[in-house]
Amino acid sequence: MFIMTNQKYFPEEKIVYLKDKLRTMDDDKFSLISTVQMKDPNTVLLVSIFLGVLGIDRFMIGDTGMGILKLLTCGCCGVLTIIDWFTISKKTRELNFNKVMTLL
Repeated sequence: MFIMTNQKYFPEEKIVYLKDKLRTMDDDKFSLISTVQMKDPNTVLLVSIFLGVLGIDRFMIGDTGMGILKLLTCGCCGVLTIIDWFTISKKTRELNFNKVMTLL
């Protein structure tokens, strides 16, 4: 049930691995996983499109160093901003997956 409701937050290729881990887990850990705040990849993508030059998308996913770089260089003259439009959703899904895996 957890996978069905939160499928959009995780990379597609790692959902099978996550299912296996969830099956072998006890109920105490499941209550911990239910409280994890995950970032929505679509929201981060929209922020990247509209405010990516300022690096706000990178600050949202916790990548402070790249956020500061993009803020000070206007997204490295737009190059990093355009790259992030295509990669930020995957990075957000990986971040969510790593958060859950640290609890398992």
